[in-house]
Amino acid sequence: MSGLQYQAGFGNELASEAVPGALPTDHNAPNPPPFGLVIEQINGTGFTVQRARNLRTWMYRLRPQIRSTGFTERPHGRFVGTFEQGVPSPEVLRFRPVALPDAPTDFLAGLTTFAGAGDPTMRRGAAVHLYAANADMVDTAFTNLDGDLLVVPELGALHVRTELGRLDVAPGQILILPRGLRFQVFLPDGTARGWVAELFDGHFELPERGPVGANGMASARHFLAPVADFVDEAKPFTIVVRQGGRLWEQAADHDPFDVVAWYGTYAPFTYDLMKFHSLGSVSFDHPDPSILTVLTSPFDTHGRNAIDVAVFRGRWDVAEGTFRPPFFHRNAAIEFNGVVKNTTSTGPWQPGAFSFTPYLSPHGISTRGYAEELGRTDEAPVRLSDDSLWIQFESTYPMKVMPWMLDHPARDEGYLDSFGTYAPGASLP
Repeated sequence: MSGLQYQAGFGNELASEAVPGALPTDHNAPNPPPFGLVIEQINGTGFTVQRARNLRTWMYRLRPQIRSTGFTERPHGRFVGTFEQGVPSPEVLRFRPVALPDAPTDFLAGLTTFAGAGDPTMRRGAAVHLYAANADMVDTAFTNLDGDLLVVPELGALHVRTELGRLDVAPGQILILPRGLRFQVFLPDGTARGWVAELFDGHFELPERGPVGANGMASARHFLAPVADFVDEAKPFTIVVRQGGRLWEQAADHDPFDVVAWYGTYAPFTYDLMKFHSLGSVSFDHPDPSILTVLTSPFDTHGRNAIDVAVFRGRWDVAEGTFRPPFFHRNAAIEFNGVVKNTTSTGPWQPGAFSFTPYLSPHGISTRGYAEELGRTDEAPVRLSDDSLWIQFESTYPMKVMPWMLDHPARDEGYLDSFGTYAPGASLP
């Protein structure tokens, strides 16, 4: 990746200036401002929320972002924020990697909604999207007012300009883009593919560790935010906004990435999933995947979450006298699993493949895998390879699958065949 500079610490109050002296040190809104810059604040939470949860950033930029031109509606294609057309199917689904586009398609145009629930205008719900792209976003900036976006590249790196600076994100890393911040995506490798979780409720946060204690799981210091990086260029630019599940666009006469300095707690971040400190059983039984949660967004105080983002990376499996694969289960959540890396580049679980398990639907390993596990006699520890990396989105919302995904050419119609006839349990007396 390129030699970009970053600052570290998820949830920290961060500060950056591209020009020395551009960031005020005493007042937030001095008059006159340094170098005659325009002062703007963005709030990610209500004014009176607890200090530890208050998200806001002060920006010192070249020009105000309010424009004299209005917005016009822009076709949204299959990137949506409302789910009336969705199908509440109880069937588990698997998909092969989606094909890359033939025609020039940038990140925004390459977004396709897979499933979702709720209503962004009520600030309740979540969605999962796919993206496949082969072109840069040229003179176009996008801002999502409906929810935070968490981007998981699977193929191809992303170079992302935001109002607060630039970030590079490669497969094996994730990107958090808070709602309301403008961004632009470039493709250093020419093509890109991956998945996006969208959160209408609140914001992503680090989960509490509870009995795990003070360490383990994801560390705040490994989350990297950009440093100020501005452009002063007067040229036609298109600002695209998603509001209420619909896209709108507005013409601008200058590049909007003109923030010379900023400070605050509301910022984009990137995180390397290989820095996640995995935890697991060292005696018996298979622990719940909650101990593999990277980020979460609590839905209520009853353990339900709007979205959990989990990672399954290389680690040791040492449980004894235990059925080591995930046992058959029905979870009070949907599961979306994506293969970022695998030890094989072919087959049904090749990189780019993904699956979806609806709310409380039975799922588990295949008939073949089940038989192989029951026949296992070796209790030796097994090293799960670092060449294997899976992500999981879990949500308490019973998401509807969009109809264009049910007949999508990437759908693996033979997936249910892998759950054939299982040998019955031991004969009862």
